[in-house]
Amino acid sequence: MSFCDDTLLCNFPKCRSKLSGFAWVTACSHVFCDQHGSDAFSRSPAICPACSSALSGKLDIVRTELSPSEQYKAMVLAGLPPDVVLDISARALAFWSYQVHQEHMYQEYSLSRAEAQLKQMEKVLTQQNQSRELELTGMRGEVASLKKVMEEYKRKYSDVSERLMERNRQYQKLQGLYDSLRLRNMVVDVGERDTLLQPGHHDFQTGVARPATPQRSPQFLSVGHDGDSRFFSCLEADGAKTFFQFSSPSRERGRPFMMKH
Repeated sequence: MSFCDDTLLCNFPKCRSKLSGFAWVTACSHVFCDQHGSDAFSRSPAICPACSSALSGKLDIVRTELSPSEQYKAMVLAGLPPDVVLDISARALAFWSYQVHQEHMYQEYSLSRAEAQLKQMEKVLTQQNQSRELELTGMRGEVASLKKVMEEYKRKYSDVSERLMERNRQYQKLQGLYDSLRLRNMVVDVGERDTLLQPGHHDFQTGVARPATPQRSPQFLSVGHDGDSRFFSCLEADGAKTFFQFSSPSRERGRPFMMKH
């Protein structure tokens, strides 16, 4: 607010609004809006809300109109000596300059207070930034260590995967060998079982001798007229082999191969 500004502000601490219409002026050079002045000066004794001064005089508090009429302006100082008019004008200007000075001081106080709060906030912000920077540095270190651990786990996982694949290949190879050996043993067992279960052989599992199937009797051929040398022979070599194979050794041991007439 300057001398060119014709608007005063209410001196009530929580108001600070522009004055218009009517205002309450005190002997301690303070001015209040109509609302706060009416509330503050309706009690007795009256106390200035700005400086807590006691206002007990009859003219210590004046309710004045800020925009007087032209008739009031023409009659308020009429008939007064010039020195009185100048004195009244000087006191009115002094009141105005005091309000301007007070407003200037208040603005400076508000500015200094805002600057102090700003410095405090900057200090707090700087501390917070430093703490955040330290936390960020620590977190970066943790991230770097975790990356190293992750790389180590990746390497271990790769090694384990390679070993697992090698074990799988070995297992598949052993499984193939096992299957081939099992098939070979199954074939051998089936062949031995078929051999043991042929007719005329003794079944060692059940202990019962199986009867032999009838074979064709061998035919005898005469060598001479005297009949001393007649040999028997089978028409087929396999028949003879079968005959001798399935004959009982105890019965055929002393039997001659030649028969005499």
